[in-house]
Formats: sequence, structure tokens, C-alpha cells
Amino acid sequence: MANPWSGEVTLTIDGKPRLLRLTLGALAALEARLQTGSLVALVERFESGGFSAADVLALLEAALVGGGNPMEAEQLAQAEIDGGPIGAARAAAAVLAGAFIVPGETA
Repeated sequence: MANPWSGEVTLTIDGKPRLLRLTLGALAALEARLQTGSLVALVERFESGGFSAADVLALLEAALVGGGNPMEAEQLAQAEIDGGPIGAARAAAAVLAGAFIVPGETA
């Protein structure tokens, strides 16, 4: 079960609930993969709506690694994600926001 105080989110992929979490290492890998240059630029990219489906997949892949559930990019791209593309984007947004929320504060 996901712990929202740790920025964790659960997403059902191929019928199996999987824990998503953006650790510092996962964020660094994501930042490098998306070539954003900074965490602020990474967050702004998603907040502005200027993200692509490939960005969502990259974020989910990083969050799966951070949550202890690594999945190959190709496997994730072919997976059945609960809620489809919108569900994937919502989970990506939730885990990204959760990585920067301090317990007791609101977004």
C-alpha cells in the first residue's frame, strides 16, 4: 500500500498494483533522460502541460524503479495501465507532486 507521506502512489499495471516513488536517484535519472537540466525545469515541464506520452512513460519508469518495481521501458510501453493514458498521466503527476510535498503542507 502506498504511503502518501512518502510521495508514494499505487498504479495498477497489467492487473498488478505497483508502487511508484521518486527517490533522489530516480529523479536524477529522469532529469538526465529528459534532458531538463534541473528539477525545477522538470516540474515546470509537467505543470505547464508541455509533456509528451514519452515523458509520462519515462517518469513512470523512474518511479517504478524508485518504488522497487523496475520494469523495462518496452514492457511498460506495451502494458495495460489502469485508466489508460489518462490514468498513466494522473499517476505520473501525482508521484511527481508527491516527491516535493512536505508532510503537513498542501500542494
